[in-house]
Amino acid sequence: MHSEILKPVVVLIAWTLVMLVWMLATRLPAMRASGVDITKLVGTKAADADGRLPPKIQWVAHNHNHLMEQPTLFYAVCGVIALTGTGNGVNAWIAWAYVALRIAHSVWQAKVNKVSVRFLLFLGASLALIALTLHAAMAVF
Repeated sequence: MHSEILKPVVVLIAWTLVMLVWMLATRLPAMRASGVDITKLVGTKAADADGRLPPKIQWVAHNHNHLMEQPTLFYAVCGVIALTGTGNGVNAWIAWAYVALRIAHSVWQAKVNKVSVRFLLFLGASLALIALTLHAAMAVF
């Protein structure tokens, strides 16, 4: 029998891959249009594109980077919760809330990117992550 908390984990991984495809589908054509030849790039960073590509194109790339940051803690804490047998019920619901807020954050950042709203979405997700961490600590200590 599996823990219900693994379902939102898989959904967030899948969403991250959606953002990867979205980033590639928008960024590569924008690079071509701006005269960037990726075969000639040596030692550059993703942030170097900020000055060369339109901001709306970069917003998707920035969000993909964000999905490589805080969600790594989400994956770890959900693993702890699943291993301790406490991944059903309230913890699963909190995990779903985290995922919904991160997906909303992604769409908002990629399409509108008004920082005050983006911050509120990030804050809500962070509070969910804090709750999951507290529940994981209660399960292991």
